[in-house]
Amino acid sequence: MELSRVKIHRKQEIGSAVSQITLDDDYNVPDYRPDIVKVLKEKGELRFDEVKAGSGVVWVKGSLSFRVLYRSEQASGKISCLKGEIPFQEKLNVDGLQEYEKVTAAGEIEDITIGVINSRKLNVRAVVVLKVEAYEEVDEEFTSKMEETEEYEQQIGRKEALTLILASRDICRQKSEVVLPSSKPNVREILWRSIELRNVESRIREGKAQVSGEVLISALYSEEEESDRLQWYETTVPLVCEADCDVNAEDCISKIKVLPVSMDLEVKPDYDGEERILVLELALCVDIRVWREEELELLTDVYSLKKQVKPVCRERMLQRLLVKNYAKCRITEQMELPESQEKILQICACEGKVSLEKKEVVENGIQTEGTVTVELLYITTDDNMPVGAVREIYPFSQLIEIPEMDANLKMELDSGIEQLSAVMLDQEHIEVKAAIHLDLLAFAEQKIDNIEELEEEALDMERLQNSPGLVGYIAKSGEDLWQIAKENHTTIRDIMETNGWKEKQLAPGDTILIVKRVG
Repeated sequence: MELSRVKIHRKQEIGSAVSQITLDDDYNVPDYRPDIVKVLKEKGELRFDEVKAGSGVVWVKGSLSFRVLYRSEQASGKISCLKGEIPFQEKLNVDGLQEYEKVTAAGEIEDITIGVINSRKLNVRAVVVLKVEAYEEVDEEFTSKMEETEEYEQQIGRKEALTLILASRDICRQKSEVVLPSSKPNVREILWRSIELRNVESRIREGKAQVSGEVLISALYSEEEESDRLQWYETTVPLVCEADCDVNAEDCISKIKVLPVSMDLEVKPDYDGEERILVLELALCVDIRVWREEELELLTDVYSLKKQVKPVCRERMLQRLLVKNYAKCRITEQMELPESQEKILQICACEGKVSLEKKEVVENGIQTEGTVTVELLYITTDDNMPVGAVREIYPFSQLIEIPEMDANLKMELDSGIEQLSAVMLDQEHIEVKAAIHLDLLAFAEQKIDNIEELEEEALDMERLQNSPGLVGYIAKSGEDLWQIAKENHTTIRDIMETNGWKEKQLAPGDTILIVKRVG
C-alpha cells in the first residue's frame, strides 16, 4: 500500500524577538570643529555589522550613526556640522533557535535627542527598537492519492495552495555623479544632506529583479570662497538597479522589498580641480520572494470493502493568496512655526518618515493607523541664525479593503512615503502634502488533516452480516454520496447503478436504494 505525495515549499518561521534599547553616550566635539551654541537639526541611521545565531539567542552588532547641524559661536561660518557613531551589541532570546540557522535583523529609531552639555560636549540619546526573525525553508509533503486502487475507494479533494519558488536577498549598489550648475558656486563643505527614495517600483523580468524610481538629493553647503553665505542645491537622480532572480515570474506572485543600507553624498573635484561634483553612493538591500499558485489534488478519505482501513492524519497548514493590494493615503496639513522660531525665507529640504502604529482585522479589510513625521530645514530671515528646522507629526488612517475577507489570515504590510511636498503660505505657515503607500500582501491559512499513513485490520464479519443487505435511505442535510456509501458498505458507483443515475447532485429528502456489498 503506497501513498503518492506532493511537496509544497515554504518559508517556516522558527521564532522572532523584539527588544527596545536605549543608547546614551556623550560625544566630544573634535578639535577641528567650532564650539556649539545651539543644535539645529539631528538625524540618526542604524547600521548592522553582524547578525549571528547562537543556541536560543541572536547576537546583533552594529552602530548608531548620527549627524548634527549646529550654530557655532564663530563670527564667520556660523553654521557647522559634525558626525559620529555609537556602537552597540545586543542579545535577543529566540526559543528553539539553533546555531548557524538563518536570521535577519531590522531596526527603527523611535526617538533621537542630541543635547548640548557644554560648547565642546554633546549628549546623544536614542531609543531603538530591534527585531530579529529566524526562519528555515522546508518542503512539506501532502498525500495526493493511493497507488493501489482495486481494493480501495478514494476520495480526492482539491485545494488552492501557494508554493515558494524563490527567497533571496541581495545588496545592490549604485553610484551616480551630479555636476553643480554654473549658477552655483564651488563647494567648501557639505553641511547637511538629505537623500530619500521616491516612487520606487519593482518587477521581475528576464531573470532579474529590476528596481526603478527616483533619488531625491538635497544638500546645504558652504561656499569655497571666503563668505558666510550658505548655498542650497536640490536635484533628482534616476534609481536603476537590479538583482539576480533566476525564475520565470510569469503567472507568479512576487514581493520585492527595497531597504536602504547606506546612502552617502560626498564632493569631489572636476577636471579643473574645482569642488563641483556631487557623488552619490547607494547600497540597497533587495529582498525577493516569489510564489506560484497551484491547485493540489489531495487524498481526503479512503475505505475498503475487504478490510477495515483507518487513516492516520496529521494537521498541516496550506496558504493561498487572499489579496495583493497597493493602497494610497493622502494627507494635507498646515504647519505653523512656534512664535520663538526664526521666520522662513526659503525651504531647503522636506523629509518624512511613516510609522505604522496599528493594523487591525475588521469585517471588510485591514484598518490601519499611523503617523507621518515631517521635518523641514529652511533658510531664515535672521542673519545671526541663518538656518532653522521644524518638525511636526501628523496622524493618518486608512482602510485597505479585502473583497473575500477571511478571519484566518496572515498579512505583510509595508508602508512608506511616495510623495511629500511643503509650500510656503507665508513666513510662518507651510502647507504640507503627503502621499503614503500601503503595500499589503494577505494570505488565507487553512488547516487540513493530511493522511500520513493507513492502518488496516480484518473486517468485523459478524457485525457486517447482521446489518441489513438492502436499505431504503432518505438523504439528510449536509450528507453526500461518499459518506452514505462508506457507512453502508458499498460504493458510489454501485449506488448510481442501483438507482439508475448517470449523475446525481444529492439533495436533502432524496430517497436512495442501497445494496450492501461484501468482499
